[in-house]
Amino acid sequence: MNGHQGGRGWTRWGRAARTAAATAAASIGVAVLAIGLTAGPAVARVNSAERGSPNASLAAAPVSRVAAGSAHTCATFADGTLWCWGDNYSGQLGDGTTTSRPGPARVGDATWARIDAGASNTCGVRTDGTLWCWGGNYNGQLGDGTTTNRTGPVRVGDATTWASVSAGPNHTCAVRTTGTLWCWGLNRSAQLGIGTSPYRATTPVQVGTATTWASVATGFGHTCAIRTDRTLWCWGDNIDGQLGLGNLDYRATPTQVGTVATWTGVTTGYAHTCAVRADGTLWCWGENGYGQLGNGGGFQTSPLQVGSATTWARVDASVDSSCAVRTDGSLWCWGYNAYGQLGDGTTTHRSAPTRVGTATTWTDGFVVTYHSCAIRTDGGLWCWGNNTSGQLGDGTTTNRSTPVQAVLPG
Repeated sequence: MNGHQGGRGWTRWGRAARTAAATAAASIGVAVLAIGLTAGPAVARVNSAERGSPNASLAAAPVSRVAAGSAHTCATFADGTLWCWGDNYSGQLGDGTTTSRPGPARVGDATWARIDAGASNTCGVRTDGTLWCWGGNYNGQLGDGTTTNRTGPVRVGDATTWASVSAGPNHTCAVRTTGTLWCWGLNRSAQLGIGTSPYRATTPVQVGTATTWASVATGFGHTCAIRTDRTLWCWGDNIDGQLGLGNLDYRATPTQVGTVATWTGVTTGYAHTCAVRADGTLWCWGENGYGQLGNGGGFQTSPLQVGSATTWARVDASVDSSCAVRTDGSLWCWGYNAYGQLGDGTTTHRSAPTRVGTATTWTDGFVVTYHSCAIRTDGGLWCWGNNTSGQLGDGTTTNRSTPVQAVLPG
């Protein structure tokens, strides 16, 4: 998920204006949380005495995958069903309406294999290999040949060989089982990897001719992908060094990041990128105004290792925040934290990885935007951060700075 534009997307403000807004949001969030602690049972579950020991009534089918947009969340269950909740202004919940929901609404009756979300758009791959998208479509990011918002899933082309999808705020990319890579949507910063023209593509366009693409991650104006030989490639906007090429020059087509061939996973935020290597080391680069690189320094134009740990398993980034899980099952977050999305009980920005509680049961299924969600080994889903549209799924609209278990159907 990677990691949105437009009136309800990842808008980018000036540094001073955003800092002021963040301070106000943090104050409001703390006030709302304080008021919420006197409310009903759903809020009481975040009390420290009960955290980590959810009520039996919260039991549900195990969650297998989770995706988060700016203010909505979607999750697939072990039975292949897909459920979404939160903001639905553009139809991103896929339930045929534009009604926001603080609790899960089922998306059709299909069986889903993969899911990802942009700011106000969502895409998913079904078990039959077909690809479907819905929600905001102002830049053609749904890939259906139009720029019309959709309140329910619309099929992307007629291929039945889609393996995975990454839904960005303005553009979408997906890999097929053939190893080919396809992108569509806004191309203002050459983020589609096909050159500088067209300005936008409303249907999938193949990126080069390579048939060795393994995974892809879409940011705000840049894209990164890993090939089967574990080389890392990035392209698009590079104003903050987010391509990791050692300079600030944009790239209109995929360009290899260094010569290392041990990359196992990559994620993209607004203007930063993080990736994990096979040796368990974690590397980040790009903008660092909120500490999202996790290294305590300034912005970086080349990959810089985050600490010295060699036990990182997976990393996810979006907007100006990052989170990663270690092989011991612990979860760590850093960067922008105005809404409590780092899960450390505060709204303080962090420039180094900060642990989320003491649990060691987090899986590699987690996401972070203005809110965060993560799956535990028992299949339970926990969320925290901004909750103004009910995107945390706990039945309230109260912001949370520590994980609270989502109330899911089951």
